[in-house]
Amino acid sequence: MCRMARPRKPLLSRDRIVEAASALVDSEGLDAVSTRRLAAELGVSGPSLYNHFRNKDEILDAVADAVSAQIDLSMFDESDPRDWRAALHDWAVSYRAALTEHPHIVPVLARGPGRRPAGLRVADAVFGAMVGAGWPPAQATYIGALMRYFITGSALGSFARGFVDDETAYDPADYPHLGQAHLLAERRRQVDEGAFETGLRALVDGLSVQYELLAPGGTVRPAPKRS
Repeated sequence: MCRMARPRKPLLSRDRIVEAASALVDSEGLDAVSTRRLAAELGVSGPSLYNHFRNKDEILDAVADAVSAQIDLSMFDESDPRDWRAALHDWAVSYRAALTEHPHIVPVLARGPGRRPAGLRVADAVFGAMVGAGWPPAQATYIGALMRYFITGSALGSFARGFVDDETAYDPADYPHLGQAHLLAERRRQVDEGAFETGLRALVDGLSVQYELLAPGGTVRPAPKRS
């Protein structure tokens, strides 16, 4: 009995394409991805990619969804003891960590989940947890949008990296309060993570104040009048 020879390279699959595209995005950015480049990286003909994806945009959607799948959602399980405040905080930290590992794909993620399964699971978990905690559906929607704006904005850029490490660049005569700004670049991670945590806690604290104003019927009580 003769045996069929094994192919020298693994058969092409969606996972292999996404893995190769993810590596390109991480190393060179979104513009580096093309079906021709991916085919060359995978050692296949260009048209073979179309058996799995219709175009480049679908491939990038799949890369974005693979990043969404890395976000921890366990804090929204009914069995988890964390209240909505702690859950929202811990989810946001996990969300940002996934994005900062793959910053070049953030512009695709920032457009929203569309039809991406993992992205939709994230949106569903957050919305469901907020409604389950007593937020009205409209407010729960606003919270999900607010958090996405904040987290993706944080991951899109670096405040600290915006300053050069040349102390002569910030003349005290022109910028009297930026005498230490040249030190920010070397402390980028500390500054960026500290800024994110400060903003996140401010957001959650502010939402907690709004939550305390919720009436039992699910409407928001008017703020007390100031004397």
